[in-house]
Amino acid sequence: MARIVQYERIGGPEVLELVEAPNPVAGPGAVVVAIRAAGVNPIEWKVRSGLRPSPPFDGPRRLGSDGSGVIVAVGPGVVGWSVDDRVIVSGATGTYASALAVSPDALDPLPDGLGFEEAAALGIPASTAYQAVISLGVAEGSSFLVHAGAGAVGRAAIQFAVDRGARVIATASPANHEVLRGLGAVPVAYGPGLLERLRAAAPEGVDRVLDAAGTDEALEASLALVADPQHIGTVVVGARAAELGIRAWMGGSPVPLTEEEQRLRREGVPLAARLASEGRFSVEIGPRLPLEQAAEAHRLSEDGHVRGKIVLVP
Repeated sequence: MARIVQYERIGGPEVLELVEAPNPVAGPGAVVVAIRAAGVNPIEWKVRSGLRPSPPFDGPRRLGSDGSGVIVAVGPGVVGWSVDDRVIVSGATGTYASALAVSPDALDPLPDGLGFEEAAALGIPASTAYQAVISLGVAEGSSFLVHAGAGAVGRAAIQFAVDRGARVIATASPANHEVLRGLGAVPVAYGPGLLERLRAAAPEGVDRVLDAAGTDEALEASLALVADPQHIGTVVVGARAAELGIRAWMGGSPVPLTEEEQRLRREGVPLAARLASEGRFSVEIGPRLPLEQAAEAHRLSEDGHVRGKIVLVP
């Protein structure tokens, strides 16, 4: 039997339950992956709690879009994948589980030298960050500001930008400044006086901004630093983007991703995996919890003060 985490009503972390279900079968055009690790993303507790709207319930819902594991069955019509292949799963539904039937479209090869937990942590952060960096036009010689640089999306964005030759400034609490320096960014503390500190850190100005914080001070400072609001992108306050004149790719944005943006998101995970296997991209793993503690994982994620990526290990 497989073990899966599901919920049947909107509510707090306590609505999550671990249940047993028949082992998934590799139907036509699908493979079954034995999940070794699943990444926990903030969007999951937001949907579970009702903070992010979702369709009416028509049965139990499963959680988790990111994970990693080993293929244990290959269905008819699947080419390019074999049993025992190590894989990264992203953009799926139900990775909070011991096994999952999934389309090969959700898979990328897991390179040698990259662990299951690190691979499971890539998913949403890597795909979101890469698409934002490219869509904003961050390039060699750019001066790039990242708000909430110590978060999963912020860390990924810093590393993609540094790899492209940009100069990166990133906001975070002082406790995380050494981490940001290690990633190649100039750290700046958020809080009162942010704009003045940013101007001191980037006297030549800022070309592009990625907001992963969503605070008023981050948005106000960004608009004061950058002449063209379209050179500012947010992944957390999409509903306000139109009024501010900035670009948005998450958080309730009324504008869906373009085909090009969707393509970039699919490119982000395998690129991050390759860079990580070469020692050029790092992922910090935080709490490691068994499936039985999925509710605790959501409590930690919702609290927002955990350092590193929360992963569930079946």
